[in-house]
Amino acid sequence: MNDRALVLGGGGLAGIAWMSGLAHGLAESGVALVNANRIIGTSAGAVVAAQLANGTPPSDLYQRQVDPALQPRDLPPKIDRWTLIRHAVPILLSRKKPAERTIRIGRMARAAKTRALQARLDILAERLPSQHWPKRDIRIVAVDTESGEAVEFGAQDGVDLLYAVAASCALPLLWPPVSINNHSYMDGGMRSPDNADLATGFGKVLVISPTAKMGLKLAGWDLEAQIGRLKAQGAEVHLVEPDTAARMAIGRNPLAPETRQPSAEAGLAQGRKAAAAVAKFWGK
Repeated sequence: MNDRALVLGGGGLAGIAWMSGLAHGLAESGVALVNANRIIGTSAGAVVAAQLANGTPPSDLYQRQVDPALQPRDLPPKIDRWTLIRHAVPILLSRKKPAERTIRIGRMARAAKTRALQARLDILAERLPSQHWPKRDIRIVAVDTESGEAVEFGAQDGVDLLYAVAASCALPLLWPPVSINNHSYMDGGMRSPDNADLATGFGKVLVISPTAKMGLKLAGWDLEAQIGRLKAQGAEVHLVEPDTAARMAIGRNPLAPETRQPSAEAGLAQGRKAAAAVAKFWGK
């Protein structure tokens, strides 16, 4: 087996902030999340994966969340989250098989009127320290809007990093799908908010999930079941999920820009508290 895999899940702006604070708190105790044989990032996790793997110090990521002067710009989507819930939740809660459900969501994503892709790319470009693939092995998860199948973009695919991250973050109805090699891609969270099961084959898997406490147990989305499958294959798995303070900071709308500072601060505090346990599992 390979040694270690790091899984970074989705969770909106609040998820990016919480993971940034968490990484900083862990780094203060010498725990380097980036020391993984592979980093798998989905949506918000794709942004953090690209940032960490390209060498941005966790302390800098944290400051970019808590200092208003350093906070990246954000472009409010043209549709509010309640409209998203009204259209998407019935599909998510349907009894259709995961693949059929994802295809329906992909159809909805392609038909939605959202902001222009270039505007979204400009925003994401400001969040990435480099738009070149890092030397470390990172995989960015997105979903084909037509087939419903997931893809793991990596440096070996010849895809622009910015486009891969944008695809992984293309939440249906909010942001436009991203065209790559004549295929249309949407948020990797439409397969699973975390995609922890993609870490099959690694001896140790550290899962950092902003949404774990939400109890998403839809078919294909159940993180507990994914972790169970990894363990059944011989992997050791350690899950870090928001504690009570972090859940309160993230709130009910993780897409809201005002969640960034409190979520990052809660992540920092949690990272400091969790450092000993994570170091015991992950090393330094």
